[in-house]
Amino acid sequence: MIPTLPDPTALASAVSARDRIALARALNLLDDRRPAARECAAAFLDALPVEKLEAGSHLIGITGPPGAGKSSLTAALIQVWRQRGLKVAILAVDPSSPISGGALLGDRLRMHASGADREVFIRSLACRGEFGGLSAEVWPMSLAMLAAFDIVLVETVGVGQKEIDVSKMTDTTCFVAQPASGDSIQFLKAGIMEIPHVIVVNKEDIGMAARKTLSELKTTLGRRTDMDGWQAPALSASAALGSGIEALADALESHRNWLLERGQFIARRQRCQAEWLIKHLREEFGRYGINRLGGEEALFADLAHAPRRSPIAAYEDLRARVIPTP
Repeated sequence: MIPTLPDPTALASAVSARDRIALARALNLLDDRRPAARECAAAFLDALPVEKLEAGSHLIGITGPPGAGKSSLTAALIQVWRQRGLKVAILAVDPSSPISGGALLGDRLRMHASGADREVFIRSLACRGEFGGLSAEVWPMSLAMLAAFDIVLVETVGVGQKEIDVSKMTDTTCFVAQPASGDSIQFLKAGIMEIPHVIVVNKEDIGMAARKTLSELKTTLGRRTDMDGWQAPALSASAALGSGIEALADALESHRNWLLERGQFIARRQRCQAEWLIKHLREEFGRYGINRLGGEEALFADLAHAPRRSPIAAYEDLRARVIPTP
């Protein structure tokens, strides 16, 4: 039996009121590929409150190599944010099963302690083979969560140097480095250290190796400022001991405040949506589709300054412009 589609306006209202059942249903709707469901999902996203989607919450991405302790660090951050009275949602993007396409680590065992808190919502999502470490549904799902929670954190699957998409679809990106792994040097060479707004060396409790990695990162970061003028800090923490977590939460908040003070926060959200739209146009139509829409540079400029609307509806409009009319 085909499930009945919800009323999009009523669903948006329930999600904004932090109805957990409604949010779960909304996320399932956004994951539904049926044409009627896509129309309903587009209407749902358009009905979400503008104030929450423009500046009322914080969308954070956390990335880094496998084994760096991203899930443990996320669990520690949840505790700090909850102590500060913030309501937190986690979108955890996991490796996909090659058979079912589902998330292999969907149980999120290291976050189980937060699962009983009614002000914490955790959703696991399969990356479905996407090289950038993110599934196609992450941006629309993030918008739904932003309407309901103060903090929305996207934790990506660890896929090495290609894991950069998260920086294009979040307000603030945090890179988690692992001491003594050699990854930090490789990432420096690959230019990935140009991406995060905050860098943290996890597992500082192991001692000298963590201090050495932190020193290397600070030396490099001291020579770089991002294109908007933000100077990324390098911190150390231990999820196991709970040390450095308060400072990490402060650094993430500082970047959000920095964006707000300079009037860049809404513009960054608009750029995130533009990146999402272009990424999926490129995946479906390649260079041909982008060129039919005027080229990537011109298209990005148009989308980054367009009025806010559902990314699903915006994509369908762009798609219709690419596909020739019979």
